[in-house]
Amino acid sequence: MIVKRIAIAGAILAASLPLLAQADGDPVQGRRSAETCLGCHGIENYKNVYPTYPVPRLCGQNAQYFVDALRAYTVGDRPHNTMHAQAATLSEADIKDMAAFFADPAYCNEGK
Repeated sequence: MIVKRIAIAGAILAASLPLLAQADGDPVQGRRSAETCLGCHGIENYKNVYPTYPVPRLCGQNAQYFVDALRAYTVGDRPHNTMHAQAATLSEADIKDMAAFFADPAYCNEGK
């Protein structure tokens, strides 16, 4: 009986983990900060000119992944000249706000 209760508690905890990983930024401010990003990342099936590759849509992206990726672009751990130039202009608050914006489809899909 106790094993069954532990299994149920574990399942409930696992199901709630995505809810615990919410961004701590302001999605409304993030929308303002993300205007430049949406020029490429907000267009369905957009491809970069050179080298040609698909540009990922960011709406619905995990907030922590977004923060980690922008930090990596900022310091050069992720090599991409355009993204480095964009990320280097952002404050930590900008990054967290944008992460909150892109992580919440209710906000980032409205300008679709």
